Amino acid sequence: MRSTAMFVTGIVLIAAGTLLVAFRGIPYTSREVILKVGALNATAETEKTKQVPPIVTGSIIAGGILLVIVGARRSHG
Repeated sequence: MRSTAMFVTGIVLIAAGTLLVAFRGIPYTSREVILKVGALNATAETEKTKQVPPIVTGSIIAGGILLVIVGARRSHG
């Protein structure tokens, strides 16, 4: 992997990990059928958040930092 690509990938991982920490997970909308009578359906949309374990978030940020350091060293060395 080229040093510039490693550096940019590291920055992206750090940003993704930081966003996961800030939003406390991955938000998504779920649509559920609550009533079905013949051809008529009544649905409800609920917003949910998929929790990401702290060890995963920490690993994403740590991996990003590592890639930034290695990418910066290879481009200067």
